[in-house]
Amino acid sequence: MMRKKRRSCVDKEGGPTATTKAKKSRSTGRPPKDPAPEETNQSVFAVFLREAGVTLKQGGTSNEIAVDQGVFQKRIQKQIQKSPRYPGIVQEFISGLESHIEDSERFRNCLLPCVPRLSDGDSSCVSSFQESLLRMLLGIEMLQTVIINALLEKLPEFMFDGAGDGGLSIPHTIINQLKWLDRIVDSKELAAKLMELVSVAPVEVQRDIITSLPEILEDCQHNDIARELNSLLQENTQLTVPILDALSSLNLSSSLLTEVRGAVMATLAAVQLEDLPVVVKFILHSVSAPDAYEVVCNLRKKLELEQCVLPPVLQASQSRIQSKGSAASGSAPAAGSSQDSVTLTLDGIKSAVRFQKTISEAWLKAIESVDEEEDHKVIDLLVLFILHSTNANQSRRGAERVLKVKVRTGLIQEALLQRTFRDYAQVMRGYFPSILALAQSLLRSPDPCLVPFGGHMYRHSFTAFDSYCQQEVVGSLVTHVCSGVGGEVDMALELLCGLVTEKPSEMSLYAVFVKGILDYMDNLTPQQIRRLFQLLSRLAFGQQQQGSHIQDDMHIVIRKQLSSTVPKYKRIGIIGAVMIIGSMGASRLKVKESQNGSISQETLRQVTGLLELVKSSSESSPEAAALYYDELANLILSSTLDPQVQEKIGMSVLDDFQVDFVVDLGPAISGSFPFTPTVMYDLEEEQSQQGIAINLLPLLAKDIQYKVEQKNQTKKANKRVSPLCLSPFFRLLRLCEEKQHQGNLEEIDALLGCPLVLTDMGVVEKMESLSKAEREFLCSLLFNAINWFREVVNAFCRQTDTDMKMKVMTRLQNITYLQTLLERALAGTPGYVPPIANFDGESTDAVTLSSAAPANKAKKDGTGKKRKAPGKNSSESSSQLDESTEAEKTQQEQPEKEKEKETRPGVSLVSYRQFFRELDTEVLNVLQCGLLSRSLLDSELHTKVREEVLLGPAELVFLLEDMLRKLEFSLTAAPAKRMPFFKGRSDKSVGFSHLQQKSSKDIASFCVHLLPALCSHLENCHNHFQTLLSENNGVVDGPATDVQEHQLMSSAYQLLLQVLNTTFSWSGFSQPGQRSLLKKALRVLAERLKEGSAELTLEQLVKDSFEYLTNFRSTVPSLSTALCLSQLLSTVSERGGNPAAYREQTASLAKRFLSQEWVTASGEKERGNKFNEALHSLLSIYLEHVNDVLKAVEEIAGEGIPELINASKDESSASWPTLSRQTFLVFYKVLLSELEKAVRKIPAGKVSDNTEAQSEKLLTWNLAVRDFHILVNLVKVFDSRLVLNACLKYGRLFLESFLKLGMPLLDNSFKRHKEDVQNLLKTFQLSTRQLHHMCGHSKIQQDTSLTNHVPALKKSLELFVYRVKAMLMLNNCQEAFWIGNLKNRNLKGEEILSQRSQGSEDEDEEEEQPLPQDQSEDEAQETDSEESKRVNIDEDPDNITDDSD
Repeated sequence: MMRKKRRSCVDKEGGPTATTKAKKSRSTGRPPKDPAPEETNQSVFAVFLREAGVTLKQGGTSNEIAVDQGVFQKRIQKQIQKSPRYPGIVQEFISGLESHIEDSERFRNCLLPCVPRLSDGDSSCVSSFQESLLRMLLGIEMLQTVIINALLEKLPEFMFDGAGDGGLSIPHTIINQLKWLDRIVDSKELAAKLMELVSVAPVEVQRDIITSLPEILEDCQHNDIARELNSLLQENTQLTVPILDALSSLNLSSSLLTEVRGAVMATLAAVQLEDLPVVVKFILHSVSAPDAYEVVCNLRKKLELEQCVLPPVLQASQSRIQSKGSAASGSAPAAGSSQDSVTLTLDGIKSAVRFQKTISEAWLKAIESVDEEEDHKVIDLLVLFILHSTNANQSRRGAERVLKVKVRTGLIQEALLQRTFRDYAQVMRGYFPSILALAQSLLRSPDPCLVPFGGHMYRHSFTAFDSYCQQEVVGSLVTHVCSGVGGEVDMALELLCGLVTEKPSEMSLYAVFVKGILDYMDNLTPQQIRRLFQLLSRLAFGQQQQGSHIQDDMHIVIRKQLSSTVPKYKRIGIIGAVMIIGSMGASRLKVKESQNGSISQETLRQVTGLLELVKSSSESSPEAAALYYDELANLILSSTLDPQVQEKIGMSVLDDFQVDFVVDLGPAISGSFPFTPTVMYDLEEEQSQQGIAINLLPLLAKDIQYKVEQKNQTKKANKRVSPLCLSPFFRLLRLCEEKQHQGNLEEIDALLGCPLVLTDMGVVEKMESLSKAEREFLCSLLFNAINWFREVVNAFCRQTDTDMKMKVMTRLQNITYLQTLLERALAGTPGYVPPIANFDGESTDAVTLSSAAPANKAKKDGTGKKRKAPGKNSSESSSQLDESTEAEKTQQEQPEKEKEKETRPGVSLVSYRQFFRELDTEVLNVLQCGLLSRSLLDSELHTKVREEVLLGPAELVFLLEDMLRKLEFSLTAAPAKRMPFFKGRSDKSVGFSHLQQKSSKDIASFCVHLLPALCSHLENCHNHFQTLLSENNGVVDGPATDVQEHQLMSSAYQLLLQVLNTTFSWSGFSQPGQRSLLKKALRVLAERLKEGSAELTLEQLVKDSFEYLTNFRSTVPSLSTALCLSQLLSTVSERGGNPAAYREQTASLAKRFLSQEWVTASGEKERGNKFNEALHSLLSIYLEHVNDVLKAVEEIAGEGIPELINASKDESSASWPTLSRQTFLVFYKVLLSELEKAVRKIPAGKVSDNTEAQSEKLLTWNLAVRDFHILVNLVKVFDSRLVLNACLKYGRLFLESFLKLGMPLLDNSFKRHKEDVQNLLKTFQLSTRQLHHMCGHSKIQQDTSLTNHVPALKKSLELFVYRVKAMLMLNNCQEAFWIGNLKNRNLKGEEILSQRSQGSEDEDEEEEQPLPQDQSEDEAQETDSEESKRVNIDEDPDNITDDSD
């Protein structure tokens, strides 16, 4: 382009001046050189050139030109044409040229640019840059073809010469002469000659020619040359890069381009690695929008990056071989160059993605379409990072979305990520910002499946990248920790701990970053504080002590916190100090033989000092001391300490415990106490005088007295023994013993059977006569006793000796019995705050409980599941406390208690759960014992066979409740672990601190291990109720039914189903890694049905499990248990690949339960809020699973409800016994909401639908509208506020769905099905009119809960009117639309007079706004003749609606 411009500017400079200069130069500018060696008789060539202004030079001097090149070309042309010998002169001229360039030196001169002649000062007008002589001659059309031929014939002479002097390659220069010529006379001929040359030339020349083709040939030749290049590409892979370069610059037809691209794609596997970037770039840059997806899919399949990079093992071995040889540096570049090629390839993809939206979309779609985990390749992850790194918001969001979906479904797993980081670290480094951003996003995700993958991204980034990236990773993780959001904080701390373990020396560089978290500890839970100190103390005090520079800071922080008087900070100090003790005192591995592997004396001294410091700081406060014992116990349990440190901790524990809490049995206990001390619950058979007891009552009395004294006078706080420390101290003692004696507890087994100093429990009966202080004392006593027993059960539940097992079982019975006493004691002590039992929770000062509001507390607890009714007294077996008189006493009191319970119910302990010690998961192993049933008891209620350890129903319920709580905490993923704006008062994790140290996978495995035992209990419950039914001739409330036992067994039944449901609902089962665990769990259920299910597929196992669980349907004792069974069946069916196969069975089962009358053991009908909630869920399950929802709704609304209306007051519907006046609202709400959901699923009408499809959709809508009409009309009978509220709410939603999905169908089918459309609208209009009346009624009532719905509903009603008008206009029936006034009426159809004065402005389905032309508002009616359907204003329009019932 530039050259053309230059020429044109010369031409413009006006002819005369140019010619005068030419003449001048001809007369004066003759070189003063010997003309000797020039051709004889001055060849035509030389003469013409000289006259035109070019002087030929010899040797190394360039030819000179005195005029502009355009002028030179014109002159030569004129000379040739004016010559008398024309056209023969042309041949003479050419032969002169040929003989001139025979000499290679002169030829070289002709190929190089001419220089302007500068002899006179006036030649400055000649442009400073001039073309070479040959190129100027090629611009003359009559000479062009011949000169080209001459040049191409000359080319082979120089083919095999290297670059000459000054690096000039003659073949390259010759080809350059042909580029960018203004016009090529014979393009076809030139193309053929060039391709001929290519076939014989060496590779270098071939490359030159091929890459220059687009610049030489005219557009008309492009397609032909492309075909030839394409075939050449198949033959010669050496020329891939130049051919693709040329092809991407040629202007090709789309079909040819597709063909060429296909050919290139086919050779992809054989391409040299260094050529790969060019190939990929060509493929992607030549894509048209329609082909993008297909091309990208093919490219993704063919691009095997995994084969481009040597595995690290081979790279290492190669480098060893190379280093042994002479060239030591050879291997690194080899590995590096392959990484470079991959980098360049990805850059090609990146530029394609960045500049072509269709390609970025195609990549996303291609990656999305992969549906097998093994089909995913490294390229997928790399491309997602590329897409994320482009600035286009759409591809960023798209990449993030696809990655999340893939990780969630388990298609992209950590193994692929690991492989990518391992082999392509250098490539990935370029995309580090994107990797970091994606990792942040995944870690912040509320979805628990995504969080671990974000963690892996962080971990691999830290491991694979340089220090800058490591710093960014640590910085980002610290930010996550400081965010205060539960799941995010946990994962980030987990990662930091992992990095400290794996890469201590690297992490030590960033210890200061991590230390910064210490300023943000206010937002962290105790569990998180524990993790934080664990990682900081590992950094500072670990084996290598790389982070020793933060040791002093840590000591300062700990001392500061320990000396604080604020309990919260003291708690942090204790947790931190114990963690530091754990790191300093951890057992060291032997590094060298000379070292003995134990810690140094200096370290031991520091550890001892710290232990003393914590002990002395926590002595004055029982809460702090108890926390210290608990933390130490956790440390012993979870880590391996150095024997010396272990000994230091355990040294005085046993003695201290005996001194503080144990007294010898013998003399009477002296002292004045609120109640008479009695020694109770002794399990030791031989009553020797040397027995011991736990000194509970006196300690509690002293403690309370001490608190009173401290309040009254400023008594200095000093060490005191508080019953608060009893359980924590015992836990520490037990764990020390276990560690020392490898799990054997013989040293302390007396504590399992030893009694407690309590008081006679008959006092609970006389609660009314006690003072407030005495009642509170009694409650505290019971709490402490229960917690002691819970901790004893924790300690001894692992023992295998039968005698021990019996004692553990008895202790469980003691717990359940004491809980019933406690429930009644609490009922008589409102406003009482129990002693704390879990010391690492949030500050417990603020906890206030009132027995008046146990329901709210139960909600606050956050488990949301039903608990059995209060007053869960122990079973018969619990009365066998021991052979002492205590047992007989309780035995006699049982009947009295029954009476009392009816008059004064106990408080539910659900809200007091945080005041009980946590049971270890190992305690649940007790569930593997059998169930004690009546058949094993003789007439005196003593067992005939006492060799076998058996659970009583009350103990079963107690353990199952605990198990369910644990599972709900561990296996149910909290939806989004965001911290609420106002932090709730109760911390959900209180009482789960031991559980939190286990992963959800461990808990799930533990559940699967217990499944056989759970199934046995489930079958026992089933058998119990079956026997009951057969004894009582099929009725539950027979005369022989023991109400209490019935209650306990039905609680156990329900809890077992809930436990199974929670287990199978665990989200982890959907992860591919847990597939075997799921199969194992299902196999347990399937094998209960039939043996030999070892080889079955998952689908078959689900089928058998479903069948097994269905067998329990006949004996479920209550509706809530029935609901649990339905939910469990639904969960199990979803675990297979085909849940739809079980829909019908689930629906028929739910229907069976709904058609059953539910009676309690005492013979009354089940009722109340919990019953209604269960009914709501069960009815929803039925309507969600039934095949035809509309039909089912009609069945209930059209048959069941009329039966109810006609029945007497307390009767139920005959066909639906669960439908009574008390449950009508539940049915009504569910029917309306399910009807509305069902119509949303009706496909919208399309113009393309055929008549049949239209009729089918119309029929469905007809059914739906009919159901809706029935339901809306029920408001006339059941006009309570809640029913109206439901009708207004769901009525609007139904109307909106009708406008959105139904009206387009009516638009399209009006012409073909006029009658049907008309009838449908008539029916619907009756409903809309009733809704209008309800709006009027709401306004009169001035009930805000109702009027809130009115504006939105009115708007939809108005939209409906205009939408019908639009439909009629569309079908040219606008005359069928007419105006009528609708008066405001109440529910009974009576006119609302108060609004009469305003005129009749509030009209049918419309807001109150006058229309133009003063016409009153309109009413939609479709009619054939207006007259026949017109309703007069004075008539009562309600007569249309009234007869529709």
